[in-house]
Amino acid sequence: MLTGTADLSSLVARLAPPTIPAWDHEPVELRGVDCLQLVAELRRPAREVTLPRGLHPTEPPALIIQAWKVDESVWGPFSICFTRLSCRSGVRARGFTTACVSDNDVAGDQLATRWGFPNREGGVRLRTHYDACELEVTVDGRPILTIAGIDPQALSTGSLQYTASLNLAETPNGLRLVQVEAAHDAERVQRVGGRITSFDAASWGDNRLEPYHVVATTLARDRTVRLAPIRFACLPEISAFEGTEVIETNRGNHE
Repeated sequence: MLTGTADLSSLVARLAPPTIPAWDHEPVELRGVDCLQLVAELRRPAREVTLPRGLHPTEPPALIIQAWKVDESVWGPFSICFTRLSCRSGVRARGFTTACVSDNDVAGDQLATRWGFPNREGGVRLRTHYDACELEVTVDGRPILTIAGIDPQALSTGSLQYTASLNLAETPNGLRLVQVEAAHDAERVQRVGGRITSFDAASWGDNRLEPYHVVATTLARDRTVRLAPIRFACLPEISAFEGTEVIETNRGNHE
């Protein structure tokens, strides 16, 4: 079985994991969410070297880009974009988060300190039209990602599933991969012809990331996206079969 080979200290230096100071077991519901997801194949040299040893790369290697435009939340409206590497944790399909940009300081801080997203402040602009969609992400006024999607085709709302994210973070248990589960309640799902028109790999966590072939792009309108409390954390250099921890604190109050 293939396993990641990234040196953990180098990974920490590159990704700058946020700190989760305490396990917070309150779920959060986001309302009225446009969700764009693009999956693209990566060049094979980036397969193992971009993942910690506790994760298993997929074949072919793939980069998953997600952007959310949120109309309502406890932190106000916001938009976020994050990149993940397709992988497995044990036998479970997951996505290892390499970078995240949001346009709302409060939301970004909460996503970092409660769910471990490596957030940076920037501009995230997701625009949807009846015949197309566009995404632009900027940091310090400089574009680091642009995506264009055209020719939307309706899909069944049950035809789209998202994998859970694994975010590297300092936690009360130490440095861990925390599993982030987001439940999407979709009212509309479309397949679109997606194209990456610009991508700054270093800004998304690793200059070896080269998404060269778009596999699938979808655009969904969600009634809600529910961010569940953290239930599992994994040691980053040990297989999930041995290194998975169950987060117990106060869960019974919220399930």
